[in-house]
Amino acid sequence: MLWFEVFGWVGSLLVVVSLMQARVLRFRWLNLVGATIATVYNAVFEIWPFAVMNGVIAVIDVYWLWRLLRERHDERAYEVVDVGDDDAYLRHFLRVHADDLARFHPSFEADRSGSAPGGARTGLLVVRGDETVGVVVVADEGGGLGRVELDYVTPRFRDFTPGEFVYRRSGALEARGFERLETASVAGESTDYLERVGFRRSGERWVLELAA
Repeated sequence: MLWFEVFGWVGSLLVVVSLMQARVLRFRWLNLVGATIATVYNAVFEIWPFAVMNGVIAVIDVYWLWRLLRERHDERAYEVVDVGDDDAYLRHFLRVHADDLARFHPSFEADRSGSAPGGARTGLLVVRGDETVGVVVVADEGGGLGRVELDYVTPRFRDFTPGEFVYRRSGALEARGFERLETASVAGESTDYLERVGFRRSGERWVLELAA
């Protein structure tokens, strides 16, 4: 039964690893697999208190995975708030996540003046309930053209694409007079993300035509 002991330890390890995850979706998946293994292991050895406990945890994980996956593209679950560039909460949010921003968006200048060069900036927060899950900052280049300076998602929601609510659902950019967005060429996972939210490659840039 040595292999079954290993099976049980794998379940315990997955539960521990899940608790170390910042991403909410990754946490739920790992916790579900670990709790399911622990349920089977304890049930085989008739350790019923732990079997029931882990079984309940697995059911809870299934519920939250169902809810998170159902709501990931649901505009009723997410809201876009236009806060401009000088909003105090936006600046606070950028300060709190300064280290993460420096890692993933090293060229972004959080304290840049809203005047030229670079044009006035619009800050758009993506919120889920009372939690801010992402922010998009767009610089006005004139003539209806906007340059995306920042598209950031907090670690908890990095398995989701909240930017889609800014680009495709909210109408906030159109209300600001933007007709077209551009962002610099990227690679890897960012390329897949831009395609999912509607951008198309145009030379060295990625372009999104906004609906009138």
